Amino acid sequence: MHFELTEEQQLFRDLTREWAQKHLAPRAEEIDRNEKIPADVLKAMADQGLFGITISEEYGGQGADWTTASLVGEEIARADISVATAVLYLVEASWAQLIDKYGNEQLKQEVLPKVCSGEHICGVATTEPVGGTDVAGNQFTIRKDGNEWVVNGEKAYISGTEEAAEMGGGHITTGVFDRSLHHRGLNLFYLPADTWESRSKFEDMGRMGISTGAFVCNEARIPNHYIIGEEGKGFYYALEGYNNARIIIGATCVGAAAAALEMGVDYIKERRAFGKRLSQMQGLQWQVADQYAALEASRLTAYKAAWIWDQYESGKSNYTIEDVNLAVAHSKLRCPTAAFDIIAQVMDWYGAYGYTKECPLERGLRGVKSYVIGAEGAKNIMKQIIARDLIGREFVSF
Repeated sequence: MHFELTEEQQLFRDLTREWAQKHLAPRAEEIDRNEKIPADVLKAMADQGLFGITISEEYGGQGADWTTASLVGEEIARADISVATAVLYLVEASWAQLIDKYGNEQLKQEVLPKVCSGEHICGVATTEPVGGTDVAGNQFTIRKDGNEWVVNGEKAYISGTEEAAEMGGGHITTGVFDRSLHHRGLNLFYLPADTWESRSKFEDMGRMGISTGAFVCNEARIPNHYIIGEEGKGFYYALEGYNNARIIIGATCVGAAAAALEMGVDYIKERRAFGKRLSQMQGLQWQVADQYAALEASRLTAYKAAWIWDQYESGKSNYTIEDVNLAVAHSKLRCPTAAFDIIAQVMDWYGAYGYTKECPLERGLRGVKSYVIGAEGAKNIMKQIIARDLIGREFVSF
């Protein structure tokens, strides 16, 4: 693995950092408080090319690789430690890319330019009330009727439901067309928000700037060209989307943790107690060293996952999909938990102030926790994937 970034990757990272620190960071508290990313911030993100970063240039995107997408996600989360803005960024980058890669031309022309311009959003809806990462166990159904498909069921714990309903757009969705085929009986398709019969909003503890909700479809109809890729391969496409998202999630958690550690170091250099700066206390010095080591280990894990994914997709390496799955699951397992622990440790340095909502660390802790317990796969699912690929599928019951 080469640790040097390409000139283009450095440019994307530096431009994103400059923009995010100047225009996003000052709005981060507002985003969390008002539970909404302002329209001018969304427009600025679109103008920066962030919503279409992994989309082909012919549809208005940047055509960037996953390493670049991860670097950008890291900088967005560094500026908005609640990771709400990063969530919106990563669902667009990771799931809309499946339309670009597997969708038919009519669907691409209809959806992707509007996503890249920030006019519409494109989220993901695979989670259901009775199952999270168990995509093969979906109860949401889709059946063919002439030149249309009819969808029924409920999706829950979906990011961006309010935004899709208000701004326009939809979600990449999984549905069962033949339950007897188990995971081979699923399709992946684009489901516009205006097909929902009803929606509801959940009151999350964090990531307040982007909504989380549920929607119900009752005999909703979509055209045939909304099917993504080949029929019966929806399960495999969804797994690819998870890998895309998990890679960027690892990097966003690194960004949030890096911001927290930077804040903490600045604080202990200024804060005085017992006649000296907190930074002069050996106990805190050692904690700084420990948290830096944890942060760097997480950063390397996240970067490695993105790099291996890029190498695999290039077709020029000897990496297998098992190598990809292992690296990605490792990143998703380690980075959110490490970020949570780093932020929690730094909060301790702040004392009582760290426990207030005025302290930005508080919204960071609430935000990254979502990636520990769920959001593209809980940590125990990541452990299962790692164990499966290390021990062998034939020896592990999944």
